Amino acid sequence: MKALVIYESMFGNTAEMGEAVAAALARHGIETESGPLSRFDAQALAGADLLVVGGPTHAHGMSSAGSRKSAVEDKRYPPDRQPDPGPGIREWLNDLPPGKGRPAAAFDTRLLKPRWLTGSAAKGIAGRLADCGYRLLAEPESFFVTTEHRLEAGQAERATSWGDQLADLASASASHGG
Repeated sequence: MKALVIYESMFGNTAEMGEAVAAALARHGIETESGPLSRFDAQALAGADLLVVGGPTHAHGMSSAGSRKSAVEDKRYPPDRQPDPGPGIREWLNDLPPGKGRPAAAFDTRLLKPRWLTGSAAKGIAGRLADCGYRLLAEPESFFVTTEHRLEAGQAERATSWGDQLADLASASASHGG
């Protein structure tokens, strides 16, 4: 089984969560490749048995060109984090090839407040994955950041645990024929 863990991350938080999920999948013997969405084209996606996609929550959902520009200009972001205003998850998902029932999962990073208040990029990502024919293995997952744009305590452990759960779900799905 081969998994791709793909994410948009401007300041490193979503990347850190994606890499923790990828490490957990690999620890379960799943061949795993991970990285920013700019590294993965349709050909790479075609060879994946499991697709895990994540992004930061901006303005109640997935980032847009405008929200990424605002984030780069926001002086509240940590000065030691250099933003990467590369392509966004919303645009990347527009070119997603058909999933044909392959398993997938979605995650995001957002403030630790009720989802109705913050929104969730993961919910939108999951919807786009399902619309493209991917079968969601789990409910969309959120990992939390502080108002200072740092990860809340314990988030790496939560991402690892979620990756363990995805590995178990993917293995069970594969053993039952999809």
